[in-house]
Amino acid sequence: MKDFTNVTVVRKANSYFDGKVTSRTVLFASGEKKTLGIMLPGTYRFDTAKKELMEIQGGAVAVLLPGATEWKTFKEGESFAVPAQAEFDIKALSITDYCCSYLD
Repeated sequence: MKDFTNVTVVRKANSYFDGKVTSRTVLFASGEKKTLGIMLPGTYRFDTAKKELMEIQGGAVAVLLPGATEWKTFKEGESFAVPAQAEFDIKALSITDYCCSYLD
């Protein structure tokens, strides 16, 4: 999906890691929630409440998914899923544009 229509965007940004990762929340009439964000180069650890689908819109990341022992690289046009109630490590290898979908 290239564009979102008929959505509500939360004005206040989500900011993590001293502003090195930021996002905006997008709410859909269906109840679906996504965030659109930017990660500056660096290594970050996130935890999840719900299952998440991370789509890389630009840039590249290396990800250490729960239970994995090796980092896997994802670049523009690729995505990865993270289970609910999990932690994962992510290295932004360049300035990275992403879309995160929160799934049931």
